[in-house]
Amino acid sequence: MLGADSLSKAAAIEALRAYPGGLQIGDGINLDNCLSYIEEGASHVIVTSYVFNNGKMDLQRLKGLVHVVGKQRLVLDLSCRKKEDKYAIVSADEFLVHGVDVEGKRLGIDKDLVALLGDHSPIAVTYAGGVTVMDDLETIKVAGKGRVDVTVGSALDIFGGNLAYSDVVAWQDSNRRDNF
Repeated sequence: MLGADSLSKAAAIEALRAYPGGLQIGDGINLDNCLSYIEEGASHVIVTSYVFNNGKMDLQRLKGLVHVVGKQRLVLDLSCRKKEDKYAIVSADEFLVHGVDVEGKRLGIDKDLVALLGDHSPIAVTYAGGVTVMDDLETIKVAGKGRVDVTVGSALDIFGGNLAYSDVVAWQDSNRRDNF
């Protein structure tokens, strides 16, 4: 979204300033702009394609980002697909893991992936993909053993879905990690 147009970027900056330290920001993040978003109030920058070059992880780019913003402010956004019954992920301060087999389809979550993340992620992890109903949030909480956060996209009413944004916020407020 950030790379879409100047209005999107302005709205993102406005949100960061309104809630300093409370939001993460992504899309188009690179070595040249990552620090500016932290300075505007982002708690973390979310990096996707920038750390890949010719289909492989570019460790120099990743190290450059870590040098500029610090590991503690970096989220590596990874897409995971099950192939031959295995998932593969790499390291950062926090994972944003997409269940691409279900993401954006509103067909339900990838419970096996959530359980795997809850059992094995050595760092904070947020799951994205397939959330359709409020019960999916509770399933993620249970399957992820309270260690997996969730992001909801197209299922939200503000994006044309059937899931009320206000209900998701209320659920989040009552299920913060420190309450587990």
